[in-house]
Amino acid sequence: MAAITFEHISKRFGSVNANSDVSFSVNKGEILALLGENGSGKTTLMNMLSGIYYPDEGRILVDDKPVSIRGPRDAYALGIGMVHQHFKLVDVFTAAENLVIGLDPGKKLDRKAIASDIKEICDKYSFEVDPDKKVYDMSVSEKQTLEIVKVLYRGAGILILDEPTAVLTPQETDRLFTVLRNMKKDGKTVIIITHKLHEVLSISDRVAILRKGEYIDTVETAEASESLLTELMVGKKVDLEIERPECKDKKLRMEVKNLSCINSEGVKVLKDISFDLYGGEILGIAGISGNGQKELLEAIAGLAKTEDGASIKYHAPDKEAAVEMKGMTPRQIRDLGVHLSFVPEDRLGMGLVGNMGMTDNMMLKDYGRGRGVFTAKKAPRDLAEKIKDELEVVTPGISTPVRRLSGGNVQKVLVGREIAASPTVLMTAYAVRGLDINTSYTIYHLLNEQKKKGVAVIYVGEDLDVLLALCDRILVLCGGQANGILDGRTTDKQEVGRRMSVIVNEKDGDGHE
Repeated sequence: MAAITFEHISKRFGSVNANSDVSFSVNKGEILALLGENGSGKTTLMNMLSGIYYPDEGRILVDDKPVSIRGPRDAYALGIGMVHQHFKLVDVFTAAENLVIGLDPGKKLDRKAIASDIKEICDKYSFEVDPDKKVYDMSVSEKQTLEIVKVLYRGAGILILDEPTAVLTPQETDRLFTVLRNMKKDGKTVIIITHKLHEVLSISDRVAILRKGEYIDTVETAEASESLLTELMVGKKVDLEIERPECKDKKLRMEVKNLSCINSEGVKVLKDISFDLYGGEILGIAGISGNGQKELLEAIAGLAKTEDGASIKYHAPDKEAAVEMKGMTPRQIRDLGVHLSFVPEDRLGMGLVGNMGMTDNMMLKDYGRGRGVFTAKKAPRDLAEKIKDELEVVTPGISTPVRRLSGGNVQKVLVGREIAASPTVLMTAYAVRGLDINTSYTIYHLLNEQKKKGVAVIYVGEDLDVLLALCDRILVLCGGQANGILDGRTTDKQEVGRRMSVIVNEKDGDGHE
């Protein structure tokens, strides 16, 4: 029996068709993976099911009965809950307080009863939640667990998870999948949106594919393969091999010595990091989320304050003497002649201005170099058009605010702009996080093209399979410390994962937490 049926669903935003005549069903008690490229309409479709949007055309059936879902309250009343990619939690509240927000306003908070309900849910599905813990003290995995418990607490029998493993470690992903399988055994229906094909094949019963807003097909997972799913998603065969050209004529570009950082809360997030970076190589940075990856790149870019005793020396291709970058602002680094490009983790907060179009965001790279009050727009406009065409950015126009683009298209704009600056050092933080497979492989290709040109590339990633296939060397961070630099061609996933979680004594190979 179908738990959910979509019948001829269409949704438009202006001239953009997010969904067009989508029809398929989700069975009761199954885990269905929803696949598609960025902008294919996956999240939009699920937002209609969870009451955030309302269809322009078509209808949704729950248990074979037509329903009208005009808000999240309607969805909850029908037993539908969605865990979004960006969590909807109040940081200063406890887990228990977040669970009851919006339920029975004015009713006295019975902490004992709530704690008992949380324990019952956790015991049933193998969760771990501390009802008295503040959200701001939680790890990403704990926040996600709380979000799932929240929808279960509100009676959801149909759960939608949007990119649930995007920021999880392999160990955390395994735990999540154990929970999902337990929920399936209990008769829950789960819809999971993910771009990671090996996870789709591991966790789902069936896979529904969308392409450019249209429904393509639903296939049995047992009969699927990565190549088949990719072809259905993209509409053509995609080479899933990541190129790793040999490093030729490596040149030292940067020396990082004794780098330590303290964040705004007074916590030391980086402890005595040292490494060399070479032109013509891709250096991967591996580590559990929040172990200093973000601060490392921001320190090099002049965006994070470093402690005394650190050194960041840049070796220019055309100069013998190295220049010291430590303690300089991004503008001072640029004025030194350092050709540094940075694709930050926060695409719209730090990388691009969401209310600006592509043209204006191209201009930001050279802001301050123009003459007079007015800045010529021809060059940035031409660059915006070039990036739009070459990287296949889906946008109504280059003047459309980038905040209205899908995550994958925003990332294409940002990466395209930074590469167009002809850097000698290119740093990327989670360049493919949340991106579809076709866009991801486009990014990998772009990084390798820069490597071939002699650019020194730093790639911070969370997918260990990609790190091992793409990178020449991998610097592993554990608790803000460097826990070894491994050869990407000879190490394995288990060794990288081990060093992500325990400090390894290089002399005897033992580890300790």
